[in-house]
Amino acid sequence: SMLCVRGLPRLAYVRYLSTKLPVTISNTPDKVTHTGQTWDEKDWRLQRFDVAPKMVNPNVAATMIAEKAAMDCGHDSVVYCDGGDAALGHPRVFLNLDKPGLHACGYCGNRFYNSHVTKSAEDMAINHLNC
Repeated sequence: SMLCVRGLPRLAYVRYLSTKLPVTISNTPDKVTHTGQTWDEKDWRLQRFDVAPKMVNPNVAATMIAEKAAMDCGHDSVVYCDGGDAALGHPRVFLNLDKPGLHACGYCGNRFYNSHVTKSAEDMAINHLNC
């Protein structure tokens, strides 16, 4: 019938696109991701990287945030973080800075401290995550 006739050219076209060219496999070592994910050379999960190499981004957000200096909030015991621009979707997160140490925003990772309470290098080594 008409349905079969219309379907045949499509099947022929799909078949025409298929090829029997050999696939070249690169012998480059598997790159390790920031989470430590790596596979053995013969692991079947590496087949998705036969045509193109595995791309690993070396700029991990946690490393980039750790490189940013913590903000001194003076003697304020409560501050808020909005990520710099609230219009970008970061909610206003209030942080209690009464304890000594660095207090990180649970949303973006920016760090704050109260210079009245946090005085020594040992105090700066203490980290608090406020969610």
